[in-house]
Amino acid sequence: MQPKWLDWAQKLQAIAQNGLAFTENPFDVERFEKISQIAAEIIATHTDTEPSFISDLFAGDVGYATPKIDVRGAVFRDNKILLVQEKFDGLWTLPGGWADIGESPSEAVTKEVFEESGYKTRAVKLLAVYDRIKQGHPPFPYHLYKLFFLCEITGGTPTTSLETDAVEFFAEDEIPELSFDRVLPQQIKRLFTHYRHPDLPTDFD
Repeated sequence: MQPKWLDWAQKLQAIAQNGLAFTENPFDVERFEKISQIAAEIIATHTDTEPSFISDLFAGDVGYATPKIDVRGAVFRDNKILLVQEKFDGLWTLPGGWADIGESPSEAVTKEVFEESGYKTRAVKLLAVYDRIKQGHPPFPYHLYKLFFLCEITGGTPTTSLETDAVEFFAEDEIPELSFDRVLPQQIKRLFTHYRHPDLPTDFD
């Protein structure tokens, strides 16, 4: 579970964002902007980040506040799972990222897998929909859902990208150091379980 201070900050920001989306009263606008500023200061205080940086992140979201969507592709070959090494921190993760406007979930995940690994795939099953807050990831400003898809390789070759330094398949007992912001060991373990038992229903929450 995420710390209470982050839970409070996210809820305050959602109240502020929703208020700004619907109010036309200039006094209410000022009040909601102040609430957003307080939420940014809470997060900044607990993460040693400049409040202005958090405020800029919040300013990028407009309209009714809803969770963001992160898609991840689980690609297996010879009982091994595909991982990519992030340039940012040198750690490993499932290929994936934010779903973009105008993409279906399956389009988003196959695009991300191709861009980060060089493999062309097709999404064949939604394995899990996880609430990031409930999974044990490090604190993060946004509330988001993580969608894990089983993807089959249809072509391509292993190729690094602007975001990745390496592309490799790993057995379940050979998993390298993971980027916990993106994927957790228990999630990888669960994906292997789905791979071995294809009749399992989709996990959620």
